[in-house]
Amino acid sequence: MPDALSQALATPGLVWLMMVIGVAGVVRGFTGFGTALVFVPVANIFLDPKQVLVVITLTGIASNAVVLPRAWRQGSHGEVATLVVAALLTVPVGLWLLGVLDKTVVRWIIAAVGMVMLASLITGWRYATEVTRPALLAIGAAAGVVGGMTGLTGPVVILFYLAGQAVAQSVRANTILFLAALDVVILANLVFRGEVTWGLLVLALILSIPYASATILGQALFDPRHERLYRYSAYAVIALAVVSGLPVWDTGA
Repeated sequence: MPDALSQALATPGLVWLMMVIGVAGVVRGFTGFGTALVFVPVANIFLDPKQVLVVITLTGIASNAVVLPRAWRQGSHGEVATLVVAALLTVPVGLWLLGVLDKTVVRWIIAAVGMVMLASLITGWRYATEVTRPALLAIGAAAGVVGGMTGLTGPVVILFYLAGQAVAQSVRANTILFLAALDVVILANLVFRGEVTWGLLVLALILSIPYASATILGQALFDPRHERLYRYSAYAVIALAVVSGLPVWDTGA
């Protein structure tokens, strides 16, 4: 364990990682999502993509205790369960793709997902019909692949909810419930594959301190009466992910 602590404290860019995870915590507590969208692009500068996936999953699980109680009371359990069942089956596919694809390719995929989300939301795309169970399964399956491959567990489902007619409170609660469950699914797969080391576990614990504290602050700032502010905040998070995640910003790209 002392070696694991030393390894974690020697992580390149640790101070930056702590600052960014703090910002991500505020966003997560306020909007119900956004941790990976804020953290993953910066973390990939300092860590291997597989390490980033382990850390973001572990810190996500650590923060769930803060936001889950309210979300559990407000969320649609049956709908979220359908999404989770589909994601459970496709997360291994995403992890396999992460292992075979080049890091730069993965970064471009991250940017493309963000661009599609942002374009759809800014143009005001909405669906007016009721979503069927097969559609929910397809959405959950897509989220599982993208989450396992990039660490961005939320974009597909976030697009589904924000593009719909649900009120902000319901959007936030369902998103939190889904992301919490998907974190557990991804972590179980990572443990099975031997990707979770003591050093990464300690690093995640260190980052969980500013993350959990900032999540509490963000949750205190959330007010369901300000739905327009909620949506604009979500757009800003997505835009940040698109810009900061572009591989052209990497040194030597």
